[in-house]
Amino acid sequence: MKTVKRLIPPGLVLLLALFLRYGMGVIDGVPSRLLDVANTVGEILLIAAVAWMLISTIHATKKRLLSKADLSKADNLETRKLHTQYNVLERIVIFTIILIAVATTLMVFEEVRSIGVSLFASAGVAGLIIGLAAQKALGTILAGLQIAVTQPIRIDDVVIVENEWGRIEEINLTYVVIRIWDQRRLVVPSTYFLEQPFQNWTRTSADILGTVFVYTDYTIPFAPLRAELTRLLEASSLWDRRVNVLQVTDAREHNLEIRALMSATSSGNAWDLRVHIREKLIEFIQREYPHCLPRTRVAVVPEDSAPGGSASPPPPYGVNEPG
Repeated sequence: MKTVKRLIPPGLVLLLALFLRYGMGVIDGVPSRLLDVANTVGEILLIAAVAWMLISTIHATKKRLLSKADLSKADNLETRKLHTQYNVLERIVIFTIILIAVATTLMVFEEVRSIGVSLFASAGVAGLIIGLAAQKALGTILAGLQIAVTQPIRIDDVVIVENEWGRIEEINLTYVVIRIWDQRRLVVPSTYFLEQPFQNWTRTSADILGTVFVYTDYTIPFAPLRAELTRLLEASSLWDRRVNVLQVTDAREHNLEIRALMSATSSGNAWDLRVHIREKLIEFIQREYPHCLPRTRVAVVPEDSAPGGSASPPPPYGVNEPG
């Protein structure tokens, strides 16, 4: 039903074009000059109506094919593939139709027919003349076609581009729009994803690992911290129950670096889970082991100790001076 509604406006234009092109000739008393103008306008409207109908049909066909491809579901890898391919290929086909329509329209006029023939001949091979005059633009268009075929990125992919985290919102022939986490939009030329390195967090699946770093004193006990991490993960619906690891990843001069590693079904869930675990682990250390928070130790030497004399030894490691 929607497809029929889309075809009504171009259908009316088509009827008008047929009337001007063929109907005016059967009416008696029409001046020849007016008949020539009507024929020319009819030909132009006929070309425009056919192109309009083709474009409307392509839009309707794409929507019907993607009607069951839901991007909102968790495991949407195949869905994102379909959306990417159909959206880019749709733009390529529409671009070709418009190019052919413009070239055919120019061929209606004798004065510019040579230009029209040139454009018409170039439609199938992306245009030799256009290619020589605008090689960079042509390369960008070809990059868009290559993205549609090889798919280094897809619609709704999570990517890191120019140190910005976001999702692929649009893939056009010449540029890609990335929706940044704070609602900004980053517009990048299509060639960027073929020439520059970038991170794609959902290339093969949406599953991802998240890390939380906590810095503590050397006196922290690890077993209770691991047990608390497990308890927090099991109580969270964001955890997918694949990875649960707590490790000491660095021993620095004044503190330890402890890494909690966890998994989630998507990058959004992983971010929320990391924030939650970081907050709760800090609260646990503050509540149960406040003396294990990072601190700096100072050894105080008595003032009456002379150089070379028998000064009192510094306190053992782990014993804090008052204050």
